[in-house]
Parts: sequence; structure tokens; C-alpha cells
Amino acid sequence: MSIEQRIAELGITLPQPAAPVASYVPAVEANGLLHISGQISFAEDGSLITGRVGENVDLEGGQAAARRCGIMLLAQMKAALGSLDRVERIVKLGVFVNSAGDFTDQPKVANGASELMQDVFGEAGRHARSAVGVPVLPLGVAVEVDAVVAIRD
Repeated sequence: MSIEQRIAELGITLPQPAAPVASYVPAVEANGLLHISGQISFAEDGSLITGRVGENVDLEGGQAAARRCGIMLLAQMKAALGSLDRVERIVKLGVFVNSAGDFTDQPKVANGASELMQDVFGEAGRHARSAVGVPVLPLGVAVEVDAVVAIRD
């Protein structure tokens, strides 16, 4: 089964890849790795998922926002590679959570993106990860996720 078929089986529709909001490119391929810039939390309707987890966004909302970042990562992978079947392995995710000062469940929020990668790529979706709480993210979004992906020629 192709990765595209797996995504369809999971009921996921990939959005148009988000354009950069500043002076950078969405993805850079170098030495067998695809480095994907941070993807912010867009809802299915294209609106931003904003707020601070632990303040006005609950844990489940943060996990959903992280999953939406993961879906945008998939869209950026497809745009950069032409086919998601070129993905050999998800190497690392960096997850940034707009967090209230006393919120400490960033790893649980990050699971929204991590579990998506495992659902889509199976064992090749298991990865190293950082989950970091920050006081603010671009455009006030709840979550931002970047990735390093090993690719096939």
C-alpha cells in the first residue's frame, strides 16, 4: 500500500502547503535529508488555531493543533518530494507549544504530531523528538512543528 493510500484510509485530506510567512523556504533537501521549516497550527478550514495551552486551550485542543501541524508537514513533504513514498523515515520532530507558565504536558501535546507520523508511516514514522514550551509563537498559534526526514532517491 502506498503512503497516499494509507493517508486516504486514515481519512486525511492534505491541504495546500502553507506559504512561508517570512524570509525562508518551506523545505531544504540536503545529503539525503529533507529539513522542513516549522509548520504552524492551521485548522481544517484554513483558519489559525491560536491560544496558549493550559490557559485558553486545553490538552486535547493542543494535541489536535499538533496533529494539524503534522498534516501540514505531510503536505510540505509531498510538495518537496513529489511523492510521500520517497520518505524513508521520520528522523526528528521539533514541537513548540505556546504554553501557560505552569503547563508541563508539552510531551502529551506533541503526541498529536508524533502519533500521526506513526499512523501514516508505521515503524518508519517513529522518531526522535523535542517538545518545548514557549511563551508565544508566530501569529499567536498554539503549536508549531518542524521536521527532519530521511528520503529515498
